[in-house]
Amino acid sequence: MLNTTIKSSIDRLWDKFWSGGISNPLTAIEQISYLLFMKRIDQLDIKKGHDAEFTGESYKPFFKGENEKLRWSHFRHMEGGEMLTHIQTKVFPFLKNLGAEGGSFAKHMDNAVFIISKPSLLVEAVNIIDEIFEEIAKQQSAGQGFQDTQGDLYEYLLAEITSAGKLGQFRTPRHIIQLICELVDPKLGDTICDPACGTGGFLLGAYQHILTQHTSKAHQQTDENGLTRGILGDKLTDARQWTQLKEKTFYGYDMDDSMVRIGLMNLMMHGISTPNIDQKDTLSKKYDEDNHYDVIMANPPFKGSIDKGDINESFSLDTTKTELLFINRIIKSLKIGGRGGVIVPDGVLFGSSNAHKQARKMLLNDCELQGVISMPSGVFKPYAGVSTAILIFVKGGETEKVWFYDMQADGYSLDDKRSKIEENDLPDIIEKWSYRKQQTDNNRSSKFFYVERNEIEKNDYNLTVSKYKKTKYKEKVYENPQNILRKIEKTEQEIVIGLNYLKKLNKSTSHE
Repeated sequence: MLNTTIKSSIDRLWDKFWSGGISNPLTAIEQISYLLFMKRIDQLDIKKGHDAEFTGESYKPFFKGENEKLRWSHFRHMEGGEMLTHIQTKVFPFLKNLGAEGGSFAKHMDNAVFIISKPSLLVEAVNIIDEIFEEIAKQQSAGQGFQDTQGDLYEYLLAEITSAGKLGQFRTPRHIIQLICELVDPKLGDTICDPACGTGGFLLGAYQHILTQHTSKAHQQTDENGLTRGILGDKLTDARQWTQLKEKTFYGYDMDDSMVRIGLMNLMMHGISTPNIDQKDTLSKKYDEDNHYDVIMANPPFKGSIDKGDINESFSLDTTKTELLFINRIIKSLKIGGRGGVIVPDGVLFGSSNAHKQARKMLLNDCELQGVISMPSGVFKPYAGVSTAILIFVKGGETEKVWFYDMQADGYSLDDKRSKIEENDLPDIIEKWSYRKQQTDNNRSSKFFYVERNEIEKNDYNLTVSKYKKTKYKEKVYENPQNILRKIEKTEQEIVIGLNYLKKLNKSTSHE
C-alpha cells in the first residue's frame, strides 16, 4: 500500500504536468514513465554492480565510460536548461536503444518522443520523483518489498486513465488480476499471453503469481485484499529458471503503440528483463499464432466492432463484435490443455444472437468451461458501470458441469470512489475454487454451486448466475386488517380532538 506521503507526491506530479501543458493522461503517464525508467535503471545498475562484486559473478553494466554521464544520479544535479538539453540529446536516445538488439523495447521506442519542453517542469518532476523513491526506500527498510511498493506506485499513476479507450479498453484492477491468476494458476515453464495487454497488468500479475509460488513462506505476506503475495523468488536457485521466466515466458499484444511502450517499461521496471510485447491486432488476418500458448489471461475490449474485411479468416464466429471475437481468438491461441481466464461483459453470457450462442457453445464444446464468476457492476468504476463475469476454461477438455460463484463484494465500494471496505469475497472464491471438486453440497441458494451441462444446454446455453441461482424468499407476515382499521380510527379521533383544541385556541386569541 502507498502511504499518504507518496500519494501526495504523485498528485503533485500530476498537477505539475497539467499546469506545464501536458494534460492528456496517457501522454503524461508515458512521459512520467520515461523519467521513472531513467531513475530505476540507474538504481538497478548500481545494485547489480554491487551484487556482482559480492558474489563474484560477471555483470555487464548499462552505464560505463562516457555513458556514466547519462545516469539519473549524474544529470539530476544539473541546472534546468542544461538538464533538459542533456536528456533530449543524450539520455533519451540512449534509453531508446536499451535492451536486446532487435528486441521489443528498442523496436517500439524507435518513434518515442520526449515532449517535456519546459526546464522548470523537468526540474520539478525530477525532484518529486526523487522524493517518491526516497519514501519508497523508507518503506523498504521498514520491511515492504521494493517491487511491491513500485507496483502500487504505477497502479496509482495509471488510475488517472479514468475513461475507457475508443474500443472500450480500460485498466483492470490489480486485485481482480490477482484473483484470475489464482484461479488459472500460471506456473514456471508456461508460455503466458495477453492478446489485448494494455499496460501489461495481467503479464505482471502472472509474473508475481509465479514468484509467490517460489518464495519461502517466511517471505510471503497477506496483502490488503486478503491474498498471499511473495516477490522474492528465493526458491528459484538455478539461473536458467530466471532466464526462462524473464525472457521466454511473457507475451503481450496491443494495437496502441503508446500502451505497448508503457507495458514494456512497466514489466522491465518490475524485473522482467526481456518482455515480449508487440503492437499487433490479434483479431486481424496478420495474426496467426494458433495452438501457441499454455496460459492466456485477458480483459479484452468490451465494445466496438472491427471491419469485417480485417477479421481473421480462421474464426468460426460470424460477427464483428470484439468481445465475442476475442473468445474465439483466445481459444484458438491456446494449446490443447491450455488454460484461459477472461473477463467478459454480462451480455456475452445471455445474448440471443447466433454469434452469442455460438461463442457459449464453443466454450462448452471445445473447452472444459470450469467456472463462471459473476462480478458486481461497480468493479470497473469509474471507467464503466457494466456488469461483468470471469470465465475460466481449459481448451480441449469436456464440460460436464460448470461452477458458478456470485461475487457480491470485491473489498472496495462499488461507487466511483472505490474506497476500501471490509466486505470481500475474493479470499472465499479462491478457497472454494480450490475445493470445488470435493464439493458435495450443491445449495443453489448459496453464493457458489454447480450446474450440469445438460441444464445449461436446455437454457439456450445461458451462463448468467441469476438463471440458476435460487433466491430464498422470506415470507412477510402482515398485520390483521381489523387491527389496522382500529389503529386508523384511533388516529382519526386524535386528529379531530387536536383540531377542536386548535379552533378553541384560535377563538380565545381573536377575542383578545
